[in-house]
Amino acid sequence: MKFSENWLRSHVPTGASREELAATLTAIGLEVEDVVPLGESLDKVVVARIVSAERHPQADRLQVCKVDAGNGELLQIVCGAPNARAGLVAPLALVGARFGDFSIKAAKLRGVESNGMLCSAKELGIDADASGLLELPDDAPVGTAIADYLGLPDASIEIKLTPNRADCFSVRGIAYDVAAATGSAVVAFDATPMPALTGRVLPIELNAGADAPRFCGRVIEGVDAAAKTPVWMAERLRRSGVRPVSLLVDVTQYVMLELGQPMHAYDRDLLEGPVGVRKARDGETLKLLNGDDARLDPEFLVIADADRAVGLAGIMGGDDTKVGAATRNVFLEAAHFAPSAIIGRGRKLGLHTDASHRFERGVDPELPRQAIEVATRLVVELAGGAPGPVIEAVLPQHLPQPRPIVLRRSRIARVLGVGIADAEVERILRALGMAVEAAGEGWKDVAPSRRFDIAIEEDLVEELARLPGHERIPTTLPGAAVRIAAPSEARLDEADLRRQLVARDMLETVNFAFVDAQWLKPWGLDAGTVPLANPLSAELAVMRPSLLPGLVAAVQRNLARQAGRVRLFEIGNTFATGADGGAPAETLRIAAAVCGDAQAEQWGEKARQVDFHDLKGDLESLAAASGAALEFRPPTAAFAHPGRSADICRDGARIGWIGQLHPRLQRALDLDGDVYAFELELAPLAARALPRAAEQSRFPSVRRDLAFTVAETVSWAAISRTIRAAAGPLLRDLLPFDRYVGPGVETGQKSLATGLILQDNSRTLTDHDVDAVVAAVVAALGNDHGARIRG
Repeated sequence: MKFSENWLRSHVPTGASREELAATLTAIGLEVEDVVPLGESLDKVVVARIVSAERHPQADRLQVCKVDAGNGELLQIVCGAPNARAGLVAPLALVGARFGDFSIKAAKLRGVESNGMLCSAKELGIDADASGLLELPDDAPVGTAIADYLGLPDASIEIKLTPNRADCFSVRGIAYDVAAATGSAVVAFDATPMPALTGRVLPIELNAGADAPRFCGRVIEGVDAAAKTPVWMAERLRRSGVRPVSLLVDVTQYVMLELGQPMHAYDRDLLEGPVGVRKARDGETLKLLNGDDARLDPEFLVIADADRAVGLAGIMGGDDTKVGAATRNVFLEAAHFAPSAIIGRGRKLGLHTDASHRFERGVDPELPRQAIEVATRLVVELAGGAPGPVIEAVLPQHLPQPRPIVLRRSRIARVLGVGIADAEVERILRALGMAVEAAGEGWKDVAPSRRFDIAIEEDLVEELARLPGHERIPTTLPGAAVRIAAPSEARLDEADLRRQLVARDMLETVNFAFVDAQWLKPWGLDAGTVPLANPLSAELAVMRPSLLPGLVAAVQRNLARQAGRVRLFEIGNTFATGADGGAPAETLRIAAAVCGDAQAEQWGEKARQVDFHDLKGDLESLAAASGAALEFRPPTAAFAHPGRSADICRDGARIGWIGQLHPRLQRALDLDGDVYAFELELAPLAARALPRAAEQSRFPSVRRDLAFTVAETVSWAAISRTIRAAAGPLLRDLLPFDRYVGPGVETGQKSLATGLILQDNSRTLTDHDVDAVVAAVVAALGNDHGARIRG
């Protein structure tokens, strides 16, 4: 939002300097992005009229002008502006005038004396236009100081508004905030209804329901459309970033900037029948003011007369009914549209207008009639004409209704941490235009209809903090006692797991928690995913069910950039659909992926590729940190290599997977080398038993080694369970130390060797005790797995 400083001050007189005003606006949340001073130091610059203009005898592009500066004599000025001509009224800098470091002196130009300088808008510092002299109206009073005539000095101030402050898309809306912040008062605004001088009306209809609950219109006959926009209005528009076009158009723009209500002027004689708001017909077209032909559908609202659309509601008017130099009868329109009916419609057509920018954020529903009255007064005063009565159509059930909000003193103190005097509370709220009434332990307040952002008690508290300035709220330390929570010994901290993997030469990654659903298909993970209601893009439309796809994609990117050895891990949440349509289930997991060389390049060890057992060692280092006893079982994941992977279990429950990716998946992902990975639920991996003191045996342990053959299909995990169950409480540890397949062992069989460590806390074990345990183990292995002791 850009506006003139002087225009704002006309609504809220304040003694604050320009710098103080800008600082105040920023402090109260209306961030000032730019302040451009206009027309500084224009002493000795006056309104002047060129009486005659003749060609310079020594230069084709120069003219020798006789200029009336209002002091009773004609000054001779040499001027090179292409628009210098007899009768033109323009600014004249007299001898002695200064523009920064440059001063005007009497001089000779190509042998001809010049006693001053006729000025362009750029030379005055009010515009960037330097193409010619600034042309002033013919009735501009000659000899008047240009600063007085143009309302200078001034400044163009641009502020950055947050979407919730739609009320500040107008000079008057900003004025209320400035008044509340500076202790000033907003000047009363004259919106006295203009009496109807004719009975001419244009019927109005509303056919869009809640999308357009209010529509006002007025016919003004006998308007002089060729009348010039007055200088004061044109300058306020220009300093607000709007180029003056014609009086009727400029009036609607002026009212929008001053009050915040977009409106439109139609040529009444080009309208047929009743005018109203309706949904666009499918395939309906409308030629807009910018020359574009808009193809519409029922999502759009249009302003329509008897048989056609004449304007795109809340966005832009139509070209066929626009006002022009030949217009004599005008129809002024101002309406209220629900933000939901306008949001996104302009962007769909590649349009972004001042009107749509305001309606998308919300415009005061009580403004349309007031805007019509103000615009009517301006048109009649500047272009003549006889207004008819204001016609209004309204659907009150669809208009926002004011609702009182209770504000408690105790709530102010609790939220802000400091109390505010009752008088100051009432001053701020009334300065904002609120109706304030004492009630119980506080006040009952009704926000003005322009403040869509005020709905609850905390919104009022925010205003009380914002407008005096947040810097006035003292900084205090919290007085509540803080309880320091000791970390649980029953769970290994995530940081410990991170450090363990980093110590094993892995790098941590962080990937998006949302992924492309198509990306999950090669993994077989696309079923049961959680879709996003409002995704950033189609490629990021579902929540990840696993860490592995993102982690392997990171490995793939590293390999594509010539990284020969990649070791990555990630800790993050995964998501799955909830049971019976409930809330999605969120699970914290840990995953790692490796490929390339097993060791960094070195001279001490022969180079080899990483394999399953390397990654299993990394995983077992994590398990050792928490004391978790992991079991490895045949894999069930579709993406797992059938002979080089395993499901991971703890206490009989599956908690993850480890192994090589299936060759088919590696081809689909265009991975050249073998990739090994694991992924586990973090909670069962990090859980650990509380340490307990235990008696150390004073008696020696006994070791017995067993070598036996067993079917190749029998896993060590099953054998381990059998041995531990058969050995009973005397078994302290089980140490597998050999596996052999080859000559001397039958096909389909393997030879395993393991050491049994036996010990008792109360006595030294005898040979009889040890032999009994070994016999029980041998019998159990034979019964459960068909194992035979090797000779």
